[in-house]
Amino acid sequence: MPAFSVLADDADTGALYQAQCAACHGESRLGGLGPALLPGNLSRLSQEAAADVIRDGRLASQMQGFGETLSDNEITSLVEWIYRAPASAPSWNEADIRESQVVPYPDGSLPDQPLFEADPLNLFIVVETGDHHASLLDGDSFERIHRFETRYALHGGPKYTPDGRYVFFGSRDGWITKYDLYNLKVVAEVRAGINMRNIAVSADGRYVMAANYLPHSLVLFDAHDLDLMHVYPVADEAGNGSRVSAVYAAPPRGSFIAALKDIEEVWEIPWPLPTEPVVSTGHMSTPLTPQRSHDTPNFGVRRIAVPDYLDDFFFDLDYRHVIGASRGGQGGMVVDLDSGEKVADLPLAGMPHLGSGITWEYEGRRVMAIPHLSKAEVSIIDMNDWSVIKTLETDGPGFFMRSHAESPYAWVDVFFGPHRDRVHVIDKASLEIVATLTPEPGKTAAHVEFDRYGKKVLLSLWEEDGAVIVYDGDTLEELQRIPMSKPSGKYNVWNKTHYEEGTSH
Repeated sequence: MPAFSVLADDADTGALYQAQCAACHGESRLGGLGPALLPGNLSRLSQEAAADVIRDGRLASQMQGFGETLSDNEITSLVEWIYRAPASAPSWNEADIRESQVVPYPDGSLPDQPLFEADPLNLFIVVETGDHHASLLDGDSFERIHRFETRYALHGGPKYTPDGRYVFFGSRDGWITKYDLYNLKVVAEVRAGINMRNIAVSADGRYVMAANYLPHSLVLFDAHDLDLMHVYPVADEAGNGSRVSAVYAAPPRGSFIAALKDIEEVWEIPWPLPTEPVVSTGHMSTPLTPQRSHDTPNFGVRRIAVPDYLDDFFFDLDYRHVIGASRGGQGGMVVDLDSGEKVADLPLAGMPHLGSGITWEYEGRRVMAIPHLSKAEVSIIDMNDWSVIKTLETDGPGFFMRSHAESPYAWVDVFFGPHRDRVHVIDKASLEIVATLTPEPGKTAAHVEFDRYGKKVLLSLWEEDGAVIVYDGDTLEELQRIPMSKPSGKYNVWNKTHYEEGTSH
């Protein structure tokens, strides 16, 4: 295979793309039956891997192989071409969003009883990135109830409605899919953007918001059939646009909170407050009568100026404070969302992964623990005075961390580095690593999720021929393995809908 060094001839390669690829991936590379083929959307796939996909196809998908149709030079030229930005920036406007909407089963048209007998609040969705599928697992027996195809490159984690019936998926190339877990069907889809970071669902399950890198926007939908409600162009008051790093639901505030990549602001967009609580909150502090400290109208934008570019958020229990990582990965800061003032700096090197942070009670105080993306440690922080009370050395930089209110342990992987086949178990009472597991030497172990009771632990063997491994949460004994195609995240309905302690949100 030729090396990826010489740029392809635009005209010839463009014609080749139109002849061989445009029918599925769109004339402007914005996607269709296949995903968008733009540099930002392909960030998870190396050029060498992309060449393999073009040549050999992708199992369990509509992507056929072109190895007998195209030469190695033509494949190389196509790969180089799709990894370069188009001459003019692609656009995606309100008309495009509305035209993309598909509603096979309008809200209320399907039966209200599950097709299965498993506990609907103890289900797991497992995202299998190897062949772009998801599996629905019974959280008591761990039998697979159903397996279905998803959009390409799901990103940001699926989100449930409060009753656990519906799950929303967001894909890297902008698609939001609403899936009915009771009837095992896709009920609505819409494309919110070209390169999307994640989605959030309001606490009452009525609204969905999407965060886009391209175009620079937040997009609000009615959750019932994914009808478009509003597009928010994201820019500062001088008109300088910004990518949106992520959007989060803040139930105690009754609002969405957006992290902005390129301007020194945090945005808050409130939704209509319910007349009574709609979320059983676990460890989250939700007032019986939600109150706001501001008068921003519903669905309006409240701009909160912050002293640095903030990315990758974590929140305290009442969502009064946001903890954000500062640009450059040299630490973070704590900002009071009511006043907009910075209340603390967090001197955390090594790119703290705040989005995977968890909290628990330790010696009468609430602490948060976070792994680091480029440093082999876990930081444990007192949430009363924001001091670092302990730093645990690990076998490598980590990505995901999980626990549960009923478990004495917190689990953290070491996803990056030579020891990615290990996972550490931390005693929450002693703040010490008490066990290190190696499920399969040489193969990546990552992303733990507990069942609703905190008694069983699911861990991913993150490989093409991987598995979800079930452990006893107390004895740490392996109980069974469920074969999967590169399983990544696993999401328990109870833990997510009840904001269970130890689950990141």
